[in-house]
Amino acid sequence: MQPDAFHHWLSQAKQLSPSQREQAFSWFQQGTSSEAVLNPLFQHPPQYPHCHHEQAIRWGNSHGLPRYRCKSCGKTFNPLTGTPLAHLRHHDRWGSYAQALLDGWSVRKAAQHCGVHKDTAFRWRHRFLTLPAAAQPAVLEGIVEADETYFLESHKGERNLSRPPRKRGGTATKRGLSDEQIPVLIARDRSRTTFDAVLPQADSAALAAVLGPVIKSDAVLCSDGSAIYRRFTRQAGLEHRPVNLSAGIRAQGPFHIQNVNAYDSRLKGWMARFHGVATKYLANYLGWKRCLEKHAQFLSPQLMLRQAQGIDQQLTQT
Repeated sequence: MQPDAFHHWLSQAKQLSPSQREQAFSWFQQGTSSEAVLNPLFQHPPQYPHCHHEQAIRWGNSHGLPRYRCKSCGKTFNPLTGTPLAHLRHHDRWGSYAQALLDGWSVRKAAQHCGVHKDTAFRWRHRFLTLPAAAQPAVLEGIVEADETYFLESHKGERNLSRPPRKRGGTATKRGLSDEQIPVLIARDRSRTTFDAVLPQADSAALAAVLGPVIKSDAVLCSDGSAIYRRFTRQAGLEHRPVNLSAGIRAQGPFHIQNVNAYDSRLKGWMARFHGVATKYLANYLGWKRCLEKHAQFLSPQLMLRQAQGIDQQLTQT
């Protein structure tokens, strides 16, 4: 904006009502906050998504992002190329949306807070959660507690249902465990490293497929008396310490499942605010909660954006 035009625009501010002035001040504050969050994110050394060459030069700017050109293949890219955040707009509102993720707001409330359409807020939610959901721990060691919890199957958002729709989550038509319930495995070791997985069914084969690659061979698995853990540990050659909760035995020395049960309780309480989560997005919500718990002491909008961009995972791998 030219200086004369700026001064003319500034002179019009006197005509604003008190509420309009408050809205304008809030907008300026939000813009400044977003810039403070995003600038370090975009200045981070970019990855080389096309040919993985390690030399690139600055190549101007595009859509508000710094642009780079690879010296090897000649292709251009920006810090978001190859990440779930690529091609998303309204970068100046990402800081506010990241804070909405920290607060666990609904899609509509986050959209209203950030000044975007609810469909945009929904799209941002699952783009931002793609990499945190995939950031599972590589190994569980020592004493590992495991337990399965269940979530009601949901087809929220789908237009063609094979059953009548439920109101705001609703309840199952069958009592107890049934095919209406989706099993989720939660495993935690004593360093509070958390692993979770949506299981196709609660059996030892599904358990071996997801838990087998991450649990160390010298670990001790603590669980309830379910037969699936007994079969899994026998086949995997792991030491198994079951706890008979039905008989009132909650611990046998250091062997118990109180940590994983407490996490299950926190997860269920946190998920209740969404009034039922679509099963196809369940893994994203599990990753969301896992991220909040893992970084509880360091949570900030910038950290959430780093997680969404995958910067922390890249630093860990290098």
